[in-house]
Amino acid sequence: MEPCHDAATLGRVRCSTLLDGAPRVSLVSVSKLGEKLLEDALKLGLPERAELVAELLASLDGAPDEDAEAAWAAEIERRAARARSGDDPGRPWPEVRDHIRTGLSKR
Repeated sequence: MEPCHDAATLGRVRCSTLLDGAPRVSLVSVSKLGEKLLEDALKLGLPERAELVAELLASLDGAPDEDAEAAWAAEIERRAARARSGDDPGRPWPEVRDHIRTGLSKR
């Protein structure tokens, strides 16, 4: 693998080509095992790669926070009870959608 032309801006990197011919930049510090795992993973079909990515990302989260899970469950139940009781009539979808679009356009 040849060094990238812009290695000065990226730090120590190396360039290679993905199976579809797209360029890929990787850190030199990635182990040989990591490179082999990535190479094998890129040969998987899209659904298998997506599942692998989801599992890898989930592994970064660590153990679930039981207090947070309980707090979210309580909040969801509180909101559902308000909706069922009629205390919170909600807002029409077009209004909510416009509010979201306005917020996103300000980013």
